[in-house]
Amino acid sequence: MNVDLHCHSTASDGALAPAVLVARAFEHGVRVLALTDHDTLEGLDEARSAATALGMQLVNGVELSCTWGGATIHVLGYGFDVNAPSLVQAIAQLHDGRWLRSEEISRKLALKGMPGALEGARQIQQELGDSGNAPARPHFADWMVREGFVKDRAEAFRKWLGAGKLGDVKQHWPTLEETVQTLRTAGAWVSLAHPWHYDFTRSKRRRLVADYIQAGGHAIEVVNGHQPAEQVGSLAILAREFGLLVTAGSDFHGPGGWSEIGEYRPLPEDLPPLWCRFKHDPVTATV
Repeated sequence: MNVDLHCHSTASDGALAPAVLVARAFEHGVRVLALTDHDTLEGLDEARSAATALGMQLVNGVELSCTWGGATIHVLGYGFDVNAPSLVQAIAQLHDGRWLRSEEISRKLALKGMPGALEGARQIQQELGDSGNAPARPHFADWMVREGFVKDRAEAFRKWLGAGKLGDVKQHWPTLEETVQTLRTAGAWVSLAHPWHYDFTRSKRRRLVADYIQAGGHAIEVVNGHQPAEQVGSLAILAREFGLLVTAGSDFHGPGGWSEIGEYRPLPEDLPPLWCRFKHDPVTATV
């Protein structure tokens, strides 16, 4: 695909520095790219410089964490003003909250005989690339592997870091409504990230989409990497029912992971893609 609106760099929990990620995207045929790191804009300047040098369009992107119905939900924002006061403030609060979350994960792991987790996870994070953001759970998982506490990242999440486990520290994220409003105030196009990833019934997922639209959302991510085709079909039905724009992306985090940059299942042809609303200017990379 020549458009990828969902990927992550070392600014959050990805394995590649922003410039390296952009180069890899270009090599895989991507010409319109949105870097959507979790709760940070840190990688955008580096990514933009790399994209401009290659003649690619780099769309301002971010994946923000929020809450709805007692669950953590992710919302994607595109084409926003990076200096919008509401967004700057929200990112600062998320930044501080993620550091507190990492400290609490480390404290809990230490109580189970795994001391020094925060320092170890931070070292792994820094080895991947410089970042002022808190280490995420994948960094903790890789540290646990390195120290011999688990055999691989999958075991780390299954036993310690996954949903409902000791290291699954709940963060006090803003609400879905607040997050959508923050993005819209910054001039963003807004998409609901991977609606099928949440452990919801069909009726609850439909309520989520309805509430998201009420909050001001524009689109839903119908295609996320190589998710099963039946999930794409179900999300496409929701998009048609609610008259939504749609987005798609690889959700690339690193080589050998969930999917390769620029690779995801085809988007149903009758759905209106959000990226058609972008201004195609590879020099200024604005939308």
